[in-house]
Formats: sequence, C-alpha cells, structure tokens
Amino acid sequence: MVLNTPFTIAKTLFKEDLLLKDYFTDKEIDSYYNPLIQTTKNKTFNQKNVVIIILESFSKEYIGFFNNGKGYTPFLDSLIGKSLVFDNAFANGKKSIEAIPAICAAIPSLMENPYITSEFATNKTNSLAHLLKKEGYSTSFFHGGTNGTMGFDYYTKIIDFTSYYGRNQYNNEKDYDGNWGVFDEPFFQYFASQLNSFKAPFFSCIFSLSSHHPYTIPEKHKNEFKGGELEILRSIEYADFSLKEFFETASKMPWFKNTLFVLTADHTAQPIGAFYKNKVGMYNIPIIFYSPNDSMLRGVNHTITQQIDILPTVLDYLNYQKTFLAFGNSALDSTTSHFTANYNNGIYQLIENDFALFFDGINSLELYNIKTDPLLSTNLIKTNKILVKQMENRLKAIIQNYNNRLIRNKLTAESK
Repeated sequence: MVLNTPFTIAKTLFKEDLLLKDYFTDKEIDSYYNPLIQTTKNKTFNQKNVVIIILESFSKEYIGFFNNGKGYTPFLDSLIGKSLVFDNAFANGKKSIEAIPAICAAIPSLMENPYITSEFATNKTNSLAHLLKKEGYSTSFFHGGTNGTMGFDYYTKIIDFTSYYGRNQYNNEKDYDGNWGVFDEPFFQYFASQLNSFKAPFFSCIFSLSSHHPYTIPEKHKNEFKGGELEILRSIEYADFSLKEFFETASKMPWFKNTLFVLTADHTAQPIGAFYKNKVGMYNIPIIFYSPNDSMLRGVNHTITQQIDILPTVLDYLNYQKTFLAFGNSALDSTTSHFTANYNNGIYQLIENDFALFFDGINSLELYNIKTDPLLSTNLIKTNKILVKQMENRLKAIIQNYNNRLIRNKLTAESK
C-alpha cells in the first residue's frame, strides 16, 4: 500500500510478476549458487563513512578513461586514476527505477516489472541502509527530483533509509530545471553541506539528475560544454563538472578522508559504437571505489562486476562480520566466482569469465566468447555443451533463488 499510486496500480493490476521455480531440490541448489554470504575475516569492523554516487545515464562509452581518452568526463577520468575501478562492470537493468534495489539492496531486475513497482517492493531485505544502521550509522538518500519521482522516496524508506532529501527539502525553486528537479551543481553542493552536518559514521546515497532527458543544463553554463554527436553528451559534461565541484567542496570537510566513495551509473544511455549496441555492451557501466586515505584502493581490476556486487563489496571492505543475503558477491573476494545476471524481454543473460549465455527459462539459446568475439557474431551454443550446461545450471539456480525468495519474502539471512 506504500506504493499505491495510479502508476503502480496500472503496472501491477492483474499481473503475476513471478512464478515459483523447481529446477533443483533445496539440497542441490546450493552447489550451484547460494546468496547467503558470511565473511570470515577476524578484523574489527571499520566504521568508515560510505557515500554512494549514482550517476544518471553514465554509460561506460562516455567515459574517456575506458575509451583511449575519448570521452566527456574529464573529472571522473582524473578520479579513476586515484581509485580502484572495475572495467568489466555491468548494470543489472536498463531503467533508473531498477538501479536502487540493485545498488542499495543487491536485488537484480530479473522480471518484467521493476522491483520497486512490483508486489514484492515491501519485502523485508538486507539493504545496505538497514545493515549499516544496525552498526550505528545514520542513513540518508538524496535525489534532486520532485518528491515522488519514480517512487524513490517511498522505496528508500522501505529499505530503512532514515532521511530522504529531494526537491521539496532543497526548497529553492531558482535552481529548478523546469522538468525533473534541481540542477546537479547546486544539489551536489547541498548534498555536501548536509553530509557535513551528519554525525559520523554515516551512509548516504545520491542519485544525480541533469543527464536525464531532456538533458537541461543551467543557462549560465550553456556555452561551456561542447558535447558531441548525441544530445545527452553536453549534460554528461555538466554532470561531470558538478561532480568535480562536489569533490572540491567535500575535500575540505573533516569527514572526507575517512569516507569510502562508490561511484556508478544507474544504467546506460544511447549507444554510439557497435559493441555498446549489442546485448552485452548495452549494460556496460563504470563501478569505482575511492577512498582518499587508502592507497590499496587503486588500479584497474578486470573482474566481472555488477551493481548487485556493490553491497557485499562495501560490507567486505568494512570488515562486516555477520551473515547477510545478497544476489551478488564482493568484488574484492578473489575466492568466489564472479558473474553478472540480466533479464530483457523474456531472456535471461549470464556473463561469467569470458562468456555470455542467453536462456529463455527452459532452453539455452546462445553462447558467445565476449573476449574474442565482443560483437557476438559466432554462436557457440552447439560447440561447447559442457560450458553451456555449467552456466545454465548456475543461471537456473540464480533464477530459482530470486523467484522463490521474492515470492516467499525470504530476502534476509534470518528468513532462510
């Protein structure tokens, strides 16, 4: 009932989001995939501040660091040079509304209806806000959009963010973009100011806005950004500029050096190159971990990574000791397997190691070596049957865990 808006009703009326799956018995399924995670570190929990920055439509293709310097994000490029960046990183969905459950609660989008507008949106989850609040963190979520936009304020409350800051809380209409909400530059400054008022440790998340269609930028900046062949690119440059201004302000604040920053995109946007137009490249985004006082978080890591890995990675970095449930794995854990899972128009997709498998829920349809064949031109489905079976079993176990746990409201470690 919390999401009982006309939009939600129209999306869910007479629609069954998921069906129970029985690919494997309860005894068999854990050998293929188990979303329960227990860290084994004998280290003290590190109450470092955590700030997640979700950048609207920041496709990997737009970022110069990943494209031989050709890009529209000079500040982000410079920050990546001081960070740990995963260059084989993927979004778990194609919509903004699918990003928050993935990033903040490690729940991918493996059904037609986005999780936030599904019948499962009020399920109890081990969100990052919920788990860190138990460790003494204050929690907050920021989005410059008009309150109510895409149900962000309602959903973040459900997953235990204590405070929500939107256009209403910002309360200065001179910075309204005329479409979605507050321009990025002033809203990021507001974000920095609010963070400075919070008692440490804190966990906060901000979702940027200005690189969303219709890509409006402030009149005073209209001649500063050249853009490129796509209309979105000027607003990407403006958003990158706003990010630079935020870090310049935040770097002068006392909490800055004791903070883990995680930067990623909600999803990709319009593609330019052939790879970014295909079924793998259409999910390619940046995932970046930066902490000013930690020289260990440096370099480029080629591990397959996805948005739902962010929650377990943050907890791993903080030396979190308790069992929790996440559909992803820590990107810092070299002892576990790494993959990315997606769903689009009835087809499930699993990327693991150098291969991408496409599965319709019954049969595997396509297999590609994405390292040697990034444009997906040679289907290996009939030539590598052993690998197909291995990947299919893992994907089936992911789907079964996802469907059955959502239906039965068993999305926490305590609910097994």
